[in-house]
Amino acid sequence: MIVEYIRYDLKTHTAEQLIDSYRRAGEHLKAAPECLGFELTRCEEAPSLLILRILWRSTRDHVEGFRRGPHFAPFLREIRPYFDEIAEMRHYAETGVSWTRFTMGFPRALRDACGISWTFSQ
Repeated sequence: MIVEYIRYDLKTHTAEQLIDSYRRAGEHLKAAPECLGFELTRCEEAPSLLILRILWRSTRDHVEGFRRGPHFAPFLREIRPYFDEIAEMRHYAETGVSWTRFTMGFPRALRDACGISWTFSQ
């Protein structure tokens, strides 16, 4: 699994506009088998800074599968207006250094990909 981070520094658009666009664009990510999940977060200290985290099966699946597949064009139409406000867009590999207290907030695909158990004991 690969994590793509897209960091936005909004100067022209509002955060609300970007969030609304990703609500629509997210439907195309959900429909793409190459995508395992995504999350858009907004900086509390600087609300014009947002980070999108997309989980892909691999960089190759993203670049050669998703970008050449039927879901890319409608996805791109939603987010194209924000391209000039992207500060960083890169793929990152897991390092094995990770921890979380709770699994309930993890996206289902990530829990499955990481082998996190769905059963809980008291």
